Amino acid sequence: MNVLSLFDGISCGQVALNRLGIKINKYYASEINKSAIAITQHNFPNTIQLGDVTKINANELPKIDLILAGSPCQSLSNAGKREGFNGKSKLFFEFVRLLKAIKPKYFLLENVKMKEEWQDIISNEVGCSPIEINSCMFSAQNRKRLYWTNIPIDLFTMVMNRTPKLKDILETSGFEKYIVNDSPFIKIADDNGNGNKAGYYRKDCQANRVYYPSGKSITLCGDAGGGAAKMGQYMFNGYVRKLMPIECERLQVLPDGYTNVANISDAQRYKALGNGWTVSVIQHLLKELSNI
Repeated sequence: MNVLSLFDGISCGQVALNRLGIKINKYYASEINKSAIAITQHNFPNTIQLGDVTKINANELPKIDLILAGSPCQSLSNAGKREGFNGKSKLFFEFVRLLKAIKPKYFLLENVKMKEEWQDIISNEVGCSPIEINSCMFSAQNRKRLYWTNIPIDLFTMVMNRTPKLKDILETSGFEKYIVNDSPFIKIADDNGNGNKAGYYRKDCQANRVYYPSGKSITLCGDAGGGAAKMGQYMFNGYVRKLMPIECERLQVLPDGYTNVANISDAQRYKALGNGWTVSVIQHLLKELSNI
């Protein structure tokens, strides 16, 4: 199988395909972030990097069987400026351009929940409606995403109660540099066993909130300031601390150390992981390809 992955990031799709045992002949990746490329090439050195998606010529590629894409969500997300396709998210149409030119047998597109009118534009372009899946059905992370695909999907084997809570994947040592020392901390609730908000620092805004790890984590965020704060702050074993990169890897169901690559800082790892996919979700969506 020849695969073209647009906006490839750290190649979470390639991890999913490998776990399914699907033979990849050529894996072409379009990505421009140097840290993300370095992480991909460290883990999958045979990846063929194509660079800027706007410069890809479909006629220069061999037959492609599967196109994967997680087009930029920044101007579609409720957390962004909500510019729609006038912002960075207009790169979705590069996916459409290549999808129509290449005509692969299969495709999978991922994006955030968005206004219905924008969702309908995407659906009309790709010819199908999306499936909404929360990563919490497969991992310890709350992460609602929309997936458009022409691959048959089994929606009946997704069982949330078999998946871990955040506390199940946390490290119990080595987290000292991730402890938060801000003050004053305003506690508002005891742990109710569902990962509720414990309190906040200074003022109650998203970046300052602290949660209990007894439920699922908040959504990892890649394209925002604040570094580790955007990965969430949690009260655990008497400490308030940020998540470690290895813990964020586990929330995306990646191998431990997947992003631990020479010259890649923690901040770059957080961004790459926040922009990545939850591998077990992608694995579920692609699993029918194992039978084809």
